[in-house]
Amino acid sequence: MRIKIQFILPILLIAGQLSAQKKDENIGTEVVNVVKPYTPTISDAFKVKENPPLEDEDNTKKETINYSIFSFPVASTFVPSKGKAANVDKEQKQRLYSNYVTGGVGSFLNLLGELYVTQEISDTDYAAGMFKHFSSLSDIKESKLDSKFSNTALDLTYGSRKSKYSWNADLGYQLQRQYWYGLPDEFGQALTPTEINQAISHIDQLQTYHNFSLGGKIKFKESIFNGMNLNYNRFWDAYKSAENRLILQPTLNFDMLNKHVTTEFTVDHLSGSFDKEYSGAAGYQYSFTNLGVYPSFGMKKDDWSFSIGAALVYGIDSEHSNSELFFYPRANATLKIVDQYMMFYTGIDGGLEQNSYRSLTNENLYVSPTLTIAPTDRQYEVYAGLKGKLASNISYNVKGALLNEKNKPLFVANDFHDIPVNKEMYQYGNSFGITYDLVRTLRLFGELRADFTKNISAGVSGTFNQYTMDYEAEPWNLPQIELAANLDVNITPKWYAGAKVFFVGDRKDRQANLDIISLVPIDYTKTVKAYFDANAHVGYKYSDRLTGFLRLNNIGNQAYEKWLNYPVQSFQILLGVNYKFDF
Repeated sequence: MRIKIQFILPILLIAGQLSAQKKDENIGTEVVNVVKPYTPTISDAFKVKENPPLEDEDNTKKETINYSIFSFPVASTFVPSKGKAANVDKEQKQRLYSNYVTGGVGSFLNLLGELYVTQEISDTDYAAGMFKHFSSLSDIKESKLDSKFSNTALDLTYGSRKSKYSWNADLGYQLQRQYWYGLPDEFGQALTPTEINQAISHIDQLQTYHNFSLGGKIKFKESIFNGMNLNYNRFWDAYKSAENRLILQPTLNFDMLNKHVTTEFTVDHLSGSFDKEYSGAAGYQYSFTNLGVYPSFGMKKDDWSFSIGAALVYGIDSEHSNSELFFYPRANATLKIVDQYMMFYTGIDGGLEQNSYRSLTNENLYVSPTLTIAPTDRQYEVYAGLKGKLASNISYNVKGALLNEKNKPLFVANDFHDIPVNKEMYQYGNSFGITYDLVRTLRLFGELRADFTKNISAGVSGTFNQYTMDYEAEPWNLPQIELAANLDVNITPKWYAGAKVFFVGDRKDRQANLDIISLVPIDYTKTVKAYFDANAHVGYKYSDRLTGFLRLNNIGNQAYEKWLNYPVQSFQILLGVNYKFDF
């Protein structure tokens, strides 16, 4: 059979080719009539059921299947290879040094010096010290008198950190030197040129402030007695004025009615004396003691959190044999409206604030050593606001407040006589006194801060005040508008820069030359003009230890007056270095 098939197949193939070659290669032509063009259609859609019925009879009955596992140990020599973590690029951790020294010199012969050192004595004890100095050895061009100044401070600390408590003791001294160089424009109108020169030569004497401080604190980690702060200050000047202040502040923490209660106690004693009054009469003494207790407790419910407390203060005026009991409500609350993006807060606060000669000179160096010292009854401060984030890197805070302050101190320029007869250096219209009044303040505050990247951050803030007084015609030396902005940039790992600008609106003051008072209007209110100040700095990190910097202050070159008749230094340049080290 195999032989026959192999023989027949070639014959059939040859015959097929011969027959095909004989066919007519002309296939002819035909006409095709298209009756209707092709129009595709789409059939109606239908929804497939999620659970179609199963009609297979085998699926209608479930069989029970029992599984059993027969296990036995199998010896294996397989050892998996250990995984290896992928390499991650880490930023080099910046080394932190315990000590640094800073020095700088600039225009107006400004000198800057800072030194901070700390040393671990043992595993628990440490010691630290800080020295600061800033001075100017050149005069302001607009001033007829010496306008040099210096500020030097030294602070020493010794502390210990135990397992159950910690404590530290502080010792400090500060020396400030300045001139009363702010002569008014009306000075000398009743004098001859010779008398003016004699008066100016007589005024060029320094005022010197000294402050000695001794204090410490102790804090317990697990005790009802939470801790205590103790601070003593001795303050005196070159005109036989002296002041002592002792502040003792223990704190208790305990639970009552399932609430955690914190109670602070305060003993604030102030006593001092002035050698003279501004008129030249004999001086006087003052002595105040405030005894206060401040209980408070907090709680939280849903999106609300509360802190409720009070202040009870017993004030004693020993020189006038007066005493009074003051009560102030203290409470605050917060409500989360939109998680971290919007939070509403409100509260009320108050207290008896002790003014002192030192606190007033810290605010205005050019006061006369003839002040009237009294505490301020801050009757209440009611506030409310919103804070949160506009984005993950932009935060905001908007706040409105109403303050009522009884016996609020206001700085007012002292009136003066031209004739230099047995006069002190501060009696030429170049010093300030204090007047007290009941001041009501309506305040609006807004702040916006942004961290654009880890190398760029900026902020802007503004405060707007409206004042109402009972007796004074104006809120002396209190601005209605204060604006500020700042920018900090890390340009490269080595270079950094920053800028700060601020604006302070007009302020009112009053002053009269009593020798020519009949020649001028009775209203001798003066306007201290608004000012704008811009400052910038740039630095270069030569190494992790050594940094150089350049500071530019008052770039607008304005000899503006922060206080009446007291122009500040114009454009200033200061070049300095900072060096970090360890012992």
